[in-house]
Amino acid sequence: MARTIAAARDCPEPPAIRPARVFTGFNIYWGLLQLSAISPRVPDMYQRVHFFRAVLSALIITTLASGALAQTGRVGGTVKDEGGQPIKGATVTADNPNASPNSFTATTDDKGRFSIIGLRSGTWSFTAQAPGFAPESGRLNVQTIGAPNPPLTFTLKKGAGGPASALGGMAAKDLQAELAAADQLYNSQKWDEAIAAYKAIMTKTPALSMINLQIASAFRNKKEYDNAIAAYNELLKAEPTNDKAKVGIGMTNLEKGDLAAAEETLQRAAESPTPTREVFYNLGEVKFAKGQPDEAAKWYQKAADLDASWGKPLFKLALVQLNKGDKDGTIKALEKVIAVDPASQEAAQAKAVIEQLKK
Repeated sequence: MARTIAAARDCPEPPAIRPARVFTGFNIYWGLLQLSAISPRVPDMYQRVHFFRAVLSALIITTLASGALAQTGRVGGTVKDEGGQPIKGATVTADNPNASPNSFTATTDDKGRFSIIGLRSGTWSFTAQAPGFAPESGRLNVQTIGAPNPPLTFTLKKGAGGPASALGGMAAKDLQAELAAADQLYNSQKWDEAIAAYKAIMTKTPALSMINLQIASAFRNKKEYDNAIAAYNELLKAEPTNDKAKVGIGMTNLEKGDLAAAEETLQRAAESPTPTREVFYNLGEVKFAKGQPDEAAKWYQKAADLDASWGKPLFKLALVQLNKGDKDGTIKALEKVIAVDPASQEAAQAKAVIEQLKK
């Protein structure tokens, strides 16, 4: 039986650690180690250095091991209108900023069916959109081993989304083939070719504004940050309230080292009527990168309050305790990660760190 997208929203969230960027936890803590190493070697500082190094070793080993064992899964489903009729040529995007690749795009066939393969395990956000309909989003915990992932069913309501002619009369089959080819280029890290392919698709189907997320991601991988921000802004022209684009701009500014711009963008998003947990979490990332762990903790906590089953902000709250050298507080925070999100990679890392701290 098809699983509705409403049910998918309630799935537990087991995100994976993001591939290293400019301001990751590892970089920050390694910086702390370097600063500690050149400080006067009083006993407390000497112990702190070894304390951090033991924890770093556990984190790095766990992350490398999980990457080596990574497998991929498949998610399929259907997109229908409120009358139960299949929607041909609808676009379904799958996003997980912590996976690599972190985004996929598919289109529906004549029967409204779609299929996405190559997804890493973890929680993915899925968004379905079609001209003349309001987009619909939800999350699903993607599994790569064991039972197949349940099918998703999107039911789109009539609303904003542009006229039907915005697809340019392109056949769904042809659109699927071109998107698959563009995704293959992206997954092969042929960034320039992938960008050109995505832009060619958008020229033919301007209603598919979500493709700008893929274009922006490719530019970020090339470290062409201004071009990435421009792509996000193109999406915001079509969808002014799109939080993925807002978070993308904030994190792109963080990667380019413009902490002020990153903070400004995410702060505005956090003050909007309906901020998402991702907005709060990433604002915490910016605060932490600025060397404001207490402020970061406030935003991590807000993210956790929005989704009590999400281990990622809880893990970062534990790292805040680690940053303070609070061993007991760190262990308690890590135990909470394991309790609320036991299947997540954060839980696996939490277990490894606890083991090191208890030695």
